[in-house]
Amino acid sequence: MSDLSAAFVRLHARLTPVAFVPEVRLHQADEPIGLWELTEGEFRSSQPPPFWAFAWAGGQALARYVTDHPELVAGRRVLDLASGSGLVAIAAARAGATTVRAVEVDERAVAAVALNAEANGVRVDAEFGDILDADAGDAEVVLAGDVFYSEAMARRVLRFLLRAARSGAGARVLVGDPGRAFLPRERFRELAAYDVPVPEALESVRVKRTTVWELDPAPPGAAR
Repeated sequence: MSDLSAAFVRLHARLTPVAFVPEVRLHQADEPIGLWELTEGEFRSSQPPPFWAFAWAGGQALARYVTDHPELVAGRRVLDLASGSGLVAIAAARAGATTVRAVEVDERAVAAVALNAEANGVRVDAEFGDILDADAGDAEVVLAGDVFYSEAMARRVLRFLLRAARSGAGARVLVGDPGRAFLPRERFRELAAYDVPVPEALESVRVKRTTVWELDPAPPGAAR
């Protein structure tokens, strides 16, 4: 975690409870649009927008599910893909995961994950890098919140998740999604659905119906 990235997170976000998972506190931006505009120029030149500064609906739903079903991750090695703020990773650590690896392509997000984990008194290994063309390592559970927001991202994420589920470890793969257009629903089975509070400035509504799905690694139409 670089000092500059950590300072940026502290300057532009306040440590506050997550609306749908109040057991967890995160550094969150008070005003989404202002921070988005602050980083927009950099985004056009390679810097991702500040996904780390908000508790997105998919992550909140997934963190809620993990918190309410700790047996999913307790005693297991967990990977949180495209971790953002680290909300899901922190929920997994609080639920008793043996190790939690949180991967992000944004250096400020990596700093936010580390700061948020420290604030919640848990250990999360925050890692900078794009692993979508690699594999999930030794993860026994792979978690991903709100990752199907673009067609290109959805294709890469699905291939990664399928490799994780079909690997020797045979990881369980869960995602949280608030009805994004590029979620391949035919590859998943529903575990739970929630009405999740969200920032109206980001989602144009105050509540999003959000589903927790588990990936079925079998090809569509295959005998179960």
